[in-house]
Amino acid sequence: MLRALAVTSLWLVALAAAGLALACSPWWWLIAAPLVAIAALGTWDLLQTRHTLLRSYPVLAHARWLAEAMRPEIRQYFIESNTEASPFDRETRDMVYERAKGTKSDEPFGTERDVNALGYEFLRHSLRAHFASELAPRVRLGGPDCAQPYDIALLNVSAMSFGALSGNAIEALNGGAARGGFAHDTGEGGISPYHLKHGGDLIWEIGSGYFGCRDAGGHFDAALFEEKAAGPTVKAISIKLSQGAKPGLGGVLPGAKVSAEIAATRGVPIGQTVVSPPAHTAFRTPLEMMHFIATLRSLSGGKPVGFKLCIGARTEFLSICKAMLHTGITPDFIIVDGAEGGTGAAPQEFEDHVGMPLTEGLMLVHNSLVGTGLRGHIRIGASGKVASGVDIVSRICQGADFTMSARAMMFAIGCIQAMKCNTNRCPTGVATQDNARARALYVPDKTERVVNFQRATVASAAQIVASMGLNGFDELEPSMLNRRIEGQRTRTYAEIYDWLMPGELLDDPPESWRSDWIEACAEEFR
Repeated sequence: MLRALAVTSLWLVALAAAGLALACSPWWWLIAAPLVAIAALGTWDLLQTRHTLLRSYPVLAHARWLAEAMRPEIRQYFIESNTEASPFDRETRDMVYERAKGTKSDEPFGTERDVNALGYEFLRHSLRAHFASELAPRVRLGGPDCAQPYDIALLNVSAMSFGALSGNAIEALNGGAARGGFAHDTGEGGISPYHLKHGGDLIWEIGSGYFGCRDAGGHFDAALFEEKAAGPTVKAISIKLSQGAKPGLGGVLPGAKVSAEIAATRGVPIGQTVVSPPAHTAFRTPLEMMHFIATLRSLSGGKPVGFKLCIGARTEFLSICKAMLHTGITPDFIIVDGAEGGTGAAPQEFEDHVGMPLTEGLMLVHNSLVGTGLRGHIRIGASGKVASGVDIVSRICQGADFTMSARAMMFAIGCIQAMKCNTNRCPTGVATQDNARARALYVPDKTERVVNFQRATVASAAQIVASMGLNGFDELEPSMLNRRIEGQRTRTYAEIYDWLMPGELLDDPPESWRSDWIEACAEEFR
């Protein structure tokens, strides 16, 4: 409203100046002409639907596009608001933007990466390269106890709640999932009307607050869960054990952001701050957790049930594996969240120093399942800084079956990393509950961008695999991913890390795993 009022006022001043030019002196045209041009530009900015920033900040936002035309150093200064805190480098973010817009993303003059830097990674290619025949492969979620398996895409929308994101942002993401045929994780904030409007496939995330399926005391409500899990768009259920950006902490939603819509979605009082417990109350031990998984699978009519976690101690995950072996109950999938995961707000110490990075956590989960003979029917998802086809291929080499992306999906719907998520003043309407700001995010256009980004990225991953001389993602191995470990020395992931053989932990645990395997206990998280 204020933006429209400002543009209207500008028109009035411009017309007044034009009147003075006609009635008094032509010199007034020197003022009237620029004002008319600016007012016309502001009007166009308000009415166009392609650029959220222009709808939010008519005229002024053109400075951003002017910066894009400048030299890279100047452009980086203007656009990358906080380089040290930026989760993605400029090259990666630009690639996401271009793919989302459906425009060419090729760049001249080669790579901007320092290929001699410690930690630089690269995939091997082959002289048997060919064109990819399958550009949208899928992975089946559903073990022996699953009656309604789900074929998930290689790249999906990772967990972001309604509350953290605006309704328009959620709607655009879900519309993209519906049109593109991939999954949309609800985040722990429950299933909102914006998750249902377009009918996109949902992974319903159940956190320790049990939002959408909780009783008055904040505990799990089986009847509510059964009612909502029966929805046709709910394809799988994920129990959130911990989050990469703040493992060991529950979510916090300030009372000022708990609107009537959010309160209804989460099942909480309007205007009251909502704090999720650090741990679940529906189970306290690995054994109880397995029985909870079985309960959710039964209540949902046999839909795939899994869990998401950021790895802390290896013994804790091995304790979960022992509980699987003891009960004979297994999840259909496990999503590994890396400590580098993002969030709208968390203590800096937790963001920087708590939890295991995705690479180590992913390989630990994969090896633990292989070593206990459980890997065959449990699928692994990787969540953390996935934005390109190379990211997808690399994570599969490290043990994943599919991937989840949050920040890259936010880029696709217009996020510019203004670093204002925790202030409710997101300039692009993505991470805010300010209706005026959220309204500027035009859902149809952003939906198209989500589809473009996901489709192009998976197609890129498929072509990379074909360029490696392989016929499918199931042929990827750790030996195909290389890493510079020092100076001029590079090694493959098969050489750098130990990889367990099927059932090895049960038969004869290797020395590097033996003490953790002995200490792990199905009766408690250790």
